[in-house]
Amino acid sequence: MRQVNFTLIFVICLAVVLFAIENTQLVSIKVVNGVELTAPLSIELIITLGIGAVLAWVFSVWTTVQELFVTREALQAREIEIESLQTDIERYKAELEEQRLLLPSQATVTSDAVSVATLSEPTTKTVVPRTEGDSAILTPPPSELVPD
Repeated sequence: MRQVNFTLIFVICLAVVLFAIENTQLVSIKVVNGVELTAPLSIELIITLGIGAVLAWVFSVWTTVQELFVTREALQAREIEIESLQTDIERYKAELEEQRLLLPSQATVTSDAVSVATLSEPTTKTVVPRTEGDSAILTPPPSELVPD
């Protein structure tokens, strides 16, 4: 992209120089009432192009500054979101650690139940509805018990 910019600027400057060589007659410019400038056309053209280049540069700087402010605001919003997410992660880690502390006592019960379940062959279980006089522990019917 730099080569394209350089080529474009070079061609424009070459055209201005060729135009300046061909147009050396005096021209008057009326700035305001009572103020009139007289100079060769080539000089006036070069001054006009210089003013245009300066204005283009100022506009470019202004656009860059605006983009910088927008980028800074977006960056600050992202930093706030990152801090919020890090706080959430720390909270989730603490909750997970609390659950892990509770898990070992339950794991032994679960592992015993799993080992008993794996010893027996897979069968369908019959669930008998409880009444008020029944005990809280359900036992499988005798046909599903594993013989010794």
